[in-house]
Amino acid sequence: MQKKLIKVHPSDNVAVALTALEAGDKATIEGAEIDILSFTKAKHKIALEALAIGDKIFMYGVLVGKASKPIAKGEVLTTENVKHQSEKVTQKLEEAHWDAPDVSRWKNRTFLGYHREDGQVGTANVWLFFPLVFCENRNIETLKDIFEKELLKQPVNNHQLLLRSLVNGQEGEPLDKAGAGTSNVFENIEVKFITHQGGCGGIRQDAVSLAKLLAGYVHNPNVAGATVLSLGCQNLQIEIFKNALKAINPESTKPVLIFEQQQMGTIDEMLSTIIKESFEAIKKANNIERKEAPLSKLKVGLECGGSDGFSGISANPTLGYTSDLLAALNGSAILSEFPELCGVEQELVNRCVEEEKAVKFLALMKAYEKSVVDAGSGFDMNPSPGNIKDGLITDAMKSAGAAKKGGTSPVADVLNYGEYVTKPGLNLLCTPGNDVESTTAMAGSGANIILFTTGLGTPTGNPVTPVIKVSSNTELAEKMNDIIDFDSGSIIKGDKTIEEMGEELLELIIEVASGKKKTKAMLLGQDDFIPWRQGVSL
Repeated sequence: MQKKLIKVHPSDNVAVALTALEAGDKATIEGAEIDILSFTKAKHKIALEALAIGDKIFMYGVLVGKASKPIAKGEVLTTENVKHQSEKVTQKLEEAHWDAPDVSRWKNRTFLGYHREDGQVGTANVWLFFPLVFCENRNIETLKDIFEKELLKQPVNNHQLLLRSLVNGQEGEPLDKAGAGTSNVFENIEVKFITHQGGCGGIRQDAVSLAKLLAGYVHNPNVAGATVLSLGCQNLQIEIFKNALKAINPESTKPVLIFEQQQMGTIDEMLSTIIKESFEAIKKANNIERKEAPLSKLKVGLECGGSDGFSGISANPTLGYTSDLLAALNGSAILSEFPELCGVEQELVNRCVEEEKAVKFLALMKAYEKSVVDAGSGFDMNPSPGNIKDGLITDAMKSAGAAKKGGTSPVADVLNYGEYVTKPGLNLLCTPGNDVESTTAMAGSGANIILFTTGLGTPTGNPVTPVIKVSSNTELAEKMNDIIDFDSGSIIKGDKTIEEMGEELLELIIEVASGKKKTKAMLLGQDDFIPWRQGVSL
């Protein structure tokens, strides 16, 4: 008989519907029978006890809301009868304790990566083109068109063939793909291009923040070198960018070619110079080959987007266990999205190894929340319409599930936006909850793999870091199989444990990190890049 409800934590007073329930249905949980009072969609929550107005609602063992109307036992929770509420946290109350998982089977495992002179190891080998200011976006796009046509030898895709057939009046007739290239000119190097809307017009702090982010991309072990375009008069001056590079690694020997348009004459002259010099540098970078590296060289970003009511009980805990495995292997994991840590601050503060890290985390959270309130909003506005539709009706409820991506290991470090990961173990990185702004930041902080859970489906990728998409449910994995790499839905069905899924995910990470398997986002060419612009335009 299929299980209808699941209670996540012993202290919870709500349960998650594992399947759609009709009014009049009966469900058993912890030996007690519950009458379902109203139609309840799968992933939504049922009250396990009668709640009066103001009564606290607990899920995942933490406060996730309060009743705004009386809620009967067996009634579904909605935005009409529940409001966001979370515990207030002021200090660390406990010392971190961790029972690390057994990682003996992975102790001597390796992946095939690109070794850099600074000791980092990349899972990819990318030559990156980017501008310091949006004024250079057109030139970046021009270079992208030139290099992709001549170096990448991209095959004609089905959509191009469809349009070609329509233009030729041959709809439905197969067209020959002959003449379309199917392989890259270079075997060991990828060429990627990013654009953005920053670098000028905003406050100076945003220019400095963008410089740190771009410097982090250059320093990322997946990047072999970069071609950087500057106009000349913008806020983000070349010197600011160079200082950001030196701040991360004063001894870096990674090639960075910088071109300033206002010093070079015509666009034609500048592009000709860029193409010649970049091509020679790309040829040299192509000589770098994959070699064995220990799993401790992995820095894995932990992301969720398009979350649903199952994310916090399947996909996110799977990432959490994988994160714990990596921490036990002396690798690094990065948990970001600070608005989605609202309500679980006490647990994370208690897990901080050093008191100063706990203080820094609370200070960053407080400052972030104040900026949101000053803008006329609040963290309670974080859940999206899609989240709410699929059962995540308060920010604390969403956060309690999202935080499961961080597992149970101690917090080794707390980083502000633009700071680079240097410590093994779990790192907390201050970013927005926006999927792409967060993944953009994690790659800029050194992530050489990103794990991304979703319950509703999202195609997000990254230009320099492989993104592995993990579905919370099998229905999504089957429906959107072109963007999902790993299905954790077996946990919902009861076929596999979180630990089993976490171990399988680590094996997939090793394959992707070794270049033996491309993620769906890589195959789709999904190269998303959005810096976090925190200030106003001037």
